[in-house]
Amino acid sequence: MSDLLERLRGRGWRMTAQRRVVAEVLDGEHVHLTADEVHARAVTRLPEISRATVYNTLGELVSLGEVLEVATDKRAKRYDPNAHRPHHHLVCAQCGAIRDVHPTGNPLADLPDTERFGFTVSDVEVTYRGVCPNCAAA
Repeated sequence: MSDLLERLRGRGWRMTAQRRVVAEVLDGEHVHLTADEVHARAVTRLPEISRATVYNTLGELVSLGEVLEVATDKRAKRYDPNAHRPHHHLVCAQCGAIRDVHPTGNPLADLPDTERFGFTVSDVEVTYRGVCPNCAAA
């Protein structure tokens, strides 16, 4: 069973066939699918699943804090099941591929007090951009 499915069962989330398929599609360490990609993969497992059900399920998973909604550029939002381990993203500027990265250090500590403008900072989102090996080879 996937980590996401285990977390959802542990929360007592009602596991319908549609919800299970969406959670199974999102399973993996470096998964960052758009809602349309989730739907396309879900249909191969459960042909009767509707696009609306996929969108609603993704919305529920985000509200529960079990999936992150990631917007790294002007492309479609992506859904990241790696919601419980702090990480940043590495994004290919050409094809949009996304990888989770876990650099050492504390980016929150790197922001000097003079640059906080009185804010109490509670979270940091870092996106590294570059070109993936596939695009670089092309």
